[in-house]
Amino acid sequence: MLLLGQHRTRTCQGPTRRALLQIGASTVLGLSLPDLLRARQQPAAAAPARSVLLLWLWGGPAQLDTWDPKPAAPLEFRGPFSSIPTRVPGTRLAELFPQLAKQADRFSILRSLRTTSNDHGVAGTIGLTGSAAGAVGLNGLPLPGSARPTTGSVVARVRSATGRVGKLPPFMVVGGKLHQGKRPIVGEGGGALGGLYDPFRLQYDPEHGTQVPALQLPANITPERLADRAGLVRAFDRLERRGDEARASRALTDYRSQAFAMLTSPAARKAFDLAREPDGLKRRYGLTRFGQSCLLGRRLVEAGVPFVQVNWSDHVEAEEDSGDGGWDHHYRNFQIMQDRHAPWLDQALSALLEDLSGRGLLKTTLVIVMGEFGRSPKVNDKAGRDHWEHCYSALIAGGGTRGGRVVGASDARAAHPADRPLSPADVAATVQQAIGITSEQSQTLGVAVNGKAIEELY
Repeated sequence: MLLLGQHRTRTCQGPTRRALLQIGASTVLGLSLPDLLRARQQPAAAAPARSVLLLWLWGGPAQLDTWDPKPAAPLEFRGPFSSIPTRVPGTRLAELFPQLAKQADRFSILRSLRTTSNDHGVAGTIGLTGSAAGAVGLNGLPLPGSARPTTGSVVARVRSATGRVGKLPPFMVVGGKLHQGKRPIVGEGGGALGGLYDPFRLQYDPEHGTQVPALQLPANITPERLADRAGLVRAFDRLERRGDEARASRALTDYRSQAFAMLTSPAARKAFDLAREPDGLKRRYGLTRFGQSCLLGRRLVEAGVPFVQVNWSDHVEAEEDSGDGGWDHHYRNFQIMQDRHAPWLDQALSALLEDLSGRGLLKTTLVIVMGEFGRSPKVNDKAGRDHWEHCYSALIAGGGTRGGRVVGASDARAAHPADRPLSPADVAATVQQAIGITSEQSQTLGVAVNGKAIEELY
């Protein structure tokens, strides 16, 4: 089986008629041909960011225990951790992040984010798309409106239209599909843009290295056998000769080329081969799944991928001892933070910023570190913190933004914004501005968000 986005096709017989028609229909966006041609002819706005690298901390990290400590708050709010000074005078982080404190001049902090739901599925959709439309929560009922595309899909669509995409797919995710319990979230895919703008997914496994789940070949087909592409090309060409499917099969061409490149091109495959990295650098990122995924993310932006998302975890709402529930720390928050999450994030993120800067990539790569919401200011009776949508924090670096800034402020207990309230839609608008998506392009393609770029970052 060869899996292309959400569409499953057989490599010998080719896609079914229904699958091809679905793929074709998903790409037209409800626009007329002149609309699409105009979008393709739009010159990209001058922008410093060539790529976006989103580190998605699924589950919702606690703002008080990361980027917005409150040392003067009562113990039951501030928790057991103290705060430490950073390289930027007046800016403090939780004591668990000493390596990042030394690089605080490379990033800015958003301390007044807020969202409208404390449900992971809904808030996750909002965080990734800038909108709640079409989101599905634990009740299984979708919110009004068609599901919007994730920000990565928007970037992929515009970059594809302007022809600025190389051999690799324009939107890649490192990590498993996000889900709440056993329910996948809505906001991680192409939404109204269609399955062709779903992310191309990689997964890093500490034992087996980089895996490509979408390229599942039959047991008797090896990458070496695919060096001769003629057989596969002929199989697809037979589909293209079906008159009523010609238009839909043409829509498959770009994604087919991406799949072939991933399978057969040494230049493409080496982009996600971590064996090419020095052992010392791999240790610098941390020999954890997240650390090595961040290193893989750097390799992808270095190869020119416009949008890369690295997922810390692929699921939330884990029971107390059932495994990694991401940052969803209802239980033992402080123990987990001290033993695992904080040191792993501190090491990987500080290495990433240092590495990008050293390679001259930070100025052209917008780095965003965030989750779907924050955690309750008051510690619960299980030494944890619960969901809190009213106030949370994020880090922004590179891509033309200026480091060393704090945008917005929370109140004395990090419970509510006290100054400059911000939303995930504002973050999405900032990405669009940084990557050079004009308001006319976003309106034409139906991907405009109800937010404004955060100008203080510039």
